Amino acid sequence: MDKKTSSTREQILQLLKKHKSLTVAHLASSLGITEMAVRRHLSTLERDQMVETKIVRQAMGRPSTLYSLSKEGEEVFPRNYAALTLGFLKDIEKLNGKQMIDDLFELRRQRMKEELEVRFKGKSFDERIQELANLQTKNGYMVEWEKTDDGIIHFKEYNCPISQIAEEFPVACACEQSLFQDLLETEEIECETCMAINETPHCYYKIKPPVNEE
Repeated sequence: MDKKTSSTREQILQLLKKHKSLTVAHLASSLGITEMAVRRHLSTLERDQMVETKIVRQAMGRPSTLYSLSKEGEEVFPRNYAALTLGFLKDIEKLNGKQMIDDLFELRRQRMKEELEVRFKGKSFDERIQELANLQTKNGYMVEWEKTDDGIIHFKEYNCPISQIAEEFPVACACEQSLFQDLLETEEIECETCMAINETPHCYYKIKPPVNEE
């Protein structure tokens, strides 16, 4: 993608952020380009799930198509979630002690297990691994995995959205590994490296299938 194309798409996202929703005509007028060019950029942004459309019927004339940011598009703009969450956790620890933090992360693990286990139920081990990879990638972890001849899964996450929190509260990583064990139905998971603790370029897990699926 050339710099000019990237800049135009960024401008479209910024305009939609400022004005909530706009028509192609409004975007073209604001950017000083043709409506055809705007449609081409919007098509790409729709494909990437960054924008969404809504048809608005008029009292007279043809319906109007409005473009707005999707949830994914909104996430392009900086949000200070990690710092805010970290601040709250430190305050909770100061007021109630470390055990309260451990209990909070364990409660989160149990809630996520209950919400997610239906997606894994009845699937083979390899299918459960792929489901976990899909889930983690959707949540921003940039997952790659492979299965070696000995049956071991090498599961790597190249991004960690909670790394700032995990640096201060390693229990976050411990609960995540425990959640993986529950969803994959195996106790054989080793965290070889962790971005938050080891300052490595990725989190790296070695995962063995349960005995009855080897």
